[in-house]
Amino acid sequence: MLPRIVSINISKGGIPKLPVPAVRLTVAGLEGDGHNHAKHNTPLQAVCIQDLEKLGELSQSGYLLSPGQAGENLTVENLYANSLPLGAILEFSGGVILEISKVRKPCYVMDAIHPRLKTDALGRHGMYAKVIEAGTLRVGETIEVVLPAEESIPAPCSSSGLNQ
Repeated sequence: MLPRIVSINISKGGIPKLPVPAVRLTVAGLEGDGHNHAKHNTPLQAVCIQDLEKLGELSQSGYLLSPGQAGENLTVENLYANSLPLGAILEFSGGVILEISKVRKPCYVMDAIHPRLKTDALGRHGMYAKVIEAGTLRVGETIEVVLPAEESIPAPCSSSGLNQ
């Protein structure tokens, strides 16, 4: 099954972010989405992406998280965002293109949900992305992942038989 957008979430700042059916995306982020902390207001963190599957895992641990509650902009399924390498390109069926730019680390804002959530969410709290191609995102769009080219690794030197 192709990765797809399950929910698009925005707020004036802070959590929870509330679902919208579509949103205009610029290099600065989603229109109408605010940030309570200046450190989050950077093009490298224009979009926060979270897997629905990871929200489900955390909910099974007792946190009861639905899309947007942990502050993510895009709740997706079948993407497995935390397993993507930095530099992976996400091409959305509506034309938007994002690049995975940073691992999202849980911060003290999660304490409003539960004090242990910061620790339990490590490694499954989503990723940040920067905008390569702006446009409009809609719930239900599919996502194609393009992995970065692997760095070239020099071939091992062949033995000349001198040390045999």
